[in-house]
Amino acid sequence: MNRTTQSLIAVVVVLGAVTGYAASSGTDGTGDDGAKAAARLPVERTSLLCPVPSASDLAETSYTALTPRSSGAEGTGKAELLPVSKALTDAAKAEDKKKVKPFLTQKKPGEPVAGDASGGDSPALIGTADGGFAPGWSVQQTTTYAVGSGRGVQGTNCTAPDTDFWFPAASTAKDRSDYIHLTNPDDSAAVVDVQLFGPDGTVKAEVGEAIQVQPHSSVPVLLSTLTGKPYTNLTMHVTARSGRVAAHVQSSDEKLGGDWLPPSADPASSLVLPGIPKDATSVRLVAFTPGSDDADLKVQLASPNGSITPAGHENLHVKSGMTAAVDLGDITKGEPGSLILTPTDRATPVVAGLRVTRGKGSKQETAFIPAANAVGTRATVADNRAKGSTLSLVAPGKSAKVKVTASAGTEGGAPASKTYTVKGGTTLEIADPPVPEGLKGRYALTVESVSGGEVYGSRMLALPEDGIPMFTVQTLPDDRGTVAVPETERDLSVLQK
Repeated sequence: MNRTTQSLIAVVVVLGAVTGYAASSGTDGTGDDGAKAAARLPVERTSLLCPVPSASDLAETSYTALTPRSSGAEGTGKAELLPVSKALTDAAKAEDKKKVKPFLTQKKPGEPVAGDASGGDSPALIGTADGGFAPGWSVQQTTTYAVGSGRGVQGTNCTAPDTDFWFPAASTAKDRSDYIHLTNPDDSAAVVDVQLFGPDGTVKAEVGEAIQVQPHSSVPVLLSTLTGKPYTNLTMHVTARSGRVAAHVQSSDEKLGGDWLPPSADPASSLVLPGIPKDATSVRLVAFTPGSDDADLKVQLASPNGSITPAGHENLHVKSGMTAAVDLGDITKGEPGSLILTPTDRATPVVAGLRVTRGKGSKQETAFIPAANAVGTRATVADNRAKGSTLSLVAPGKSAKVKVTASAGTEGGAPASKTYTVKGGTTLEIADPPVPEGLKGRYALTVESVSGGEVYGSRMLALPEDGIPMFTVQTLPDDRGTVAVPETERDLSVLQK
């Protein structure tokens, strides 16, 4: 390789670190070969999308955002949420910037902000953060429904746009209403395909092909309109032929409440589904293998005292291209736990998700836990209250030490931190995570890896009402606030010759 080529590569690497979105900074362990010679720099731009929360006049929605303080991040920049329809092109924004009013603006890293909306007029929101506000910027959308289908708490992390999503545990059953919300943040139209896979394989759904999502708009699609008959357990694959979208699935049940169904982590041979509540009355596991080979999985529950094999559910066979589902009942038996899936023999990529139910009879509520990515360097979950937050951390391999920090409150309070050790093969439930001293308003929790093995986590937010254990669960993947930049030659003088 000649000197000119080396210098050009160096330029591309540096520009990637400066302009890369948060989605470019993964800490998935796949790039170890150059890690010793790489520096991690803060990303300088992050994009997030929040779906349309509700069409009900009785719904109340809150948004909470936080950028953790990051070493090396610039002190300038901004972070704001705007209605997607008002996210103008750069040229139009420069011309009409006084006419575009942000729904929510963060004023300082480390200090969360919150905004509320009521009724069914809340639009999809696009969030952008740059400069010192970009690294790790996290936004939580939480909606409460007092009555009606899906009543309860429905929460979701606002996510970065992408081109590929897997949603195991979707449904078109009689009592379920599952909508896929497709949101396009860009200036050109996106074309999206929605594929459904049932227990016997592909479900024919021609109307799910080539769905047009116009620029700066959101399209909801009711899954039951894509099938000729109801399916209790489905896996949905969303892909963008052109452009990119954010994809969020809102699930409502006539009897069991509802929540947002998050996408699973990318297909992998081993998966971790963290944070099954100790009082779960019913847990359903849904899995799918997209490849040409069947998958045989060992099912283990990481309890507070170690990993155990649930009686009667030691293994799960997943046929290629077909959705497998198994009811695990009250698998946790009064103790918190996390599900760990590993191959019994040949490693075959799989996606998976859990539907978790709490309560009994007419007082039931549901939430979903997808297979998650590891916490990595740092992860943040926003919208915590003075009471009701439970943090679950699991170390599937070696023991690990983590630092948990509560931010300041949205209306006042001082940050607080505490360090925890998660023993290998166990789930650590933190029923009383750190709370800001003198808390006023809502706050965020940030988990940072200190030492040891990989950690996976989730946060349950419980807001019970009228005897119904209303709750929502969000996993804690790495916030991808930094990007690895190899220490390569950066002599740009050759470009001037």
